[in-house]
Amino acid sequence: MFRWARLEDLSGPDVHALLSARERVFVVEQACAYQEADDLDPVSWHLTAHLDGALAACARVVDPGMKYDAPSIGRVMTVAAFRGRRLGEALMREAIAGTHARFPGQAIRISAQAHLLGFYNALGFEAEGEPYLEDGIPHVEMCLAPAQA
Repeated sequence: MFRWARLEDLSGPDVHALLSARERVFVVEQACAYQEADDLDPVSWHLTAHLDGALAACARVVDPGMKYDAPSIGRVMTVAAFRGRRLGEALMREAIAGTHARFPGQAIRISAQAHLLGFYNALGFEAEGEPYLEDGIPHVEMCLAPAQA
């Protein structure tokens, strides 16, 4: 169900599906005009989940030193047709495990939409600092401690 890949390892149709889905959720559904595909995509791991032969959910893990000193999980989303199946939780658990495996001994940072604080708290993330606006949406920076060996 899950697949990890660098952007250059994805096929053209896979990249199109990924970016189209992200744009549909983050730009169209959230009515937020911003440059969704950005310069962090080429320096990231892309985690996708497929169900019934279609892209159902995805997340992006940005390499350390590119956005934060630590690796960062972002662009976490589930396609509308697949919501309500707890894919977000499964996706995040896979993203956390994969990030810890790829970057051992490092914390994980996220910029969470404020209304999802409870979701990320339940996964072990802790809020740091005050809420701020990112692209007109309230966010909170959060951190997950490094995995214990």
